[in-house]
Amino acid sequence: MAQTEQRKSYHVTKDFRGMNTKANRTAIDQNEFSYLENVMPIGYGNLRVVPTYGSVLATVGSVPEYVQSGNIGNTNYLFVFQTDGRCQAMNLATNALTTVAAAGTFSAAGCQVAQWKNERILITDPTNGYYDWDGTNLVKMGSVNGVTISSGGTSFSGTLTVTIGAPNQTGGVQATATATQTGGVITSITITEAGSGYTSAPTITVTGSTGGSGFSGTVSLLSLTGQAIATFSGRVWIAKDRTVYYSAVNSYSDFGTVSAGNITITDGTLHGNITQLLSANNFLYVFGTDSINVFSDVRVSSTTGSTLFTNTNVSASIGSDLPEGIFAYFRSVLFMNRYGVYALVGATTTKISDALDNIFPNIDFSYPVTACQVLIYNILVAAWSVTYNDSGTLRKLQLVFFDRKWFVTEMGIVTHIASSPVSGLVNAYGARADGTIYKLYTNSTTAIASTIKTALWALNDPIRDKQALKFGVEATMPDTAAGSISVTVDNENRSNTAVTLTNTVNWQNINGTTIPWSNNASTIIGWASVGYQLYKYDAQQYGKYLGLTVTSSTPNFVVNGFQMEHELRARF
Repeated sequence: MAQTEQRKSYHVTKDFRGMNTKANRTAIDQNEFSYLENVMPIGYGNLRVVPTYGSVLATVGSVPEYVQSGNIGNTNYLFVFQTDGRCQAMNLATNALTTVAAAGTFSAAGCQVAQWKNERILITDPTNGYYDWDGTNLVKMGSVNGVTISSGGTSFSGTLTVTIGAPNQTGGVQATATATQTGGVITSITITEAGSGYTSAPTITVTGSTGGSGFSGTVSLLSLTGQAIATFSGRVWIAKDRTVYYSAVNSYSDFGTVSAGNITITDGTLHGNITQLLSANNFLYVFGTDSINVFSDVRVSSTTGSTLFTNTNVSASIGSDLPEGIFAYFRSVLFMNRYGVYALVGATTTKISDALDNIFPNIDFSYPVTACQVLIYNILVAAWSVTYNDSGTLRKLQLVFFDRKWFVTEMGIVTHIASSPVSGLVNAYGARADGTIYKLYTNSTTAIASTIKTALWALNDPIRDKQALKFGVEATMPDTAAGSISVTVDNENRSNTAVTLTNTVNWQNINGTTIPWSNNASTIIGWASVGYQLYKYDAQQYGKYLGLTVTSSTPNFVVNGFQMEHELRARF
């Protein structure tokens, strides 16, 4: 009597979720992946290779240290601060570079920018001060902070005119003021425009329309330094150590009049200094290494004219010391610290990077961490660029998040990333240590290395051994190119020899010799089967858990599903 054939079983995975490194490959969900590089789990049957980076757009003069976008006069720029103290702005419409500041102007590290309306950008330097750039002139802020009256003079009457000397720098704003007299004596000077561009104290004179003389006074200047800057509620906010300075309402330069001021955070929840300011969702977020405060409900007192606002601590244990890893994403604030990525929604902080728990120990935080949002296949994703220690080799990777799913990308040896809306789309840009600037996730025709590691499937019975008989990979190949993928069948201990699957078609004669085809120009023509493919192959593997690893350099293809035929074998 013939032996009964062992019953064959089948497994199909098409409901793609994200990468999960928290658990062992044998313990993650069958629709999750132990690793995804340069492949985006968009949805059911749609695991798509991401576009790679484009060609060089511009090359700045030195090593980039801080990169941020801004808009002046409806022109989008990418501002690149460099380690030699210079700053250059790249016009994102033309890629032309403009020098904002020559080498030696700024500190080698620690500068930040904020946008004021769309008329200028504001720059804070931790050592050299506070600046603005209007697209033409860079002005060190040096504004008038007040006037000390040395002599009130005599016989002042009629209309009083106060004249403050012009600023020292081109593009600066001349300060203005008014005077009050009592009994012909000037008793007070009120600043009405703090001005900018003063590098030394200007002169001040007061004249009366019907007389007066003998007035003298000394103008004092204010130039702030700081480690963080933001614009919020019609004001500029600059953080220096534990103090936040804020400008007068509707002014970017006036930090001395009645509606300007400062607040020092004395609470013990802020253990060190402020690390970042972020304006989003009708709040000003004040980050420390392990705390977050929010300023809100900003208003002006109807009796004193001073600025009032609410200061609330929303996190007393979690913050970030990675200032460029903090940004707004939809209605959340996302931030990375040295042990995870968190979302702050309202007053609730939630860790969203559990799936990356086995990635974080290998991130080298001695290198910059930068972040931005960007559209990939018209899906707005959040991305953090980190330096990853891959078994002793340092690689620049981007940790990418959307729809509660994670994957990683490699966009070359990028050191900084930043994004900007251009023509209604959110584009991401990368800067390299050699000064080159290029657009990310934009090139769908150049080869890109992709890796997919599925879960190791228990196949409904973790007790019994399984014999893999065949595997299948459903893929949609690009219409314009031949492509290939390399597949191994894995168990809990090892992988079998890789099998290469391709959509190219070879023509052979009766002797098995490949016959090339050529056109009327004697050019060899390749044949490829484009569109949907079901690649099937015999599998030489067994184990209690089975899965697949797929690698490729083919661009712009989609994996639609994974299949496996297997038989159950012995228990234990």
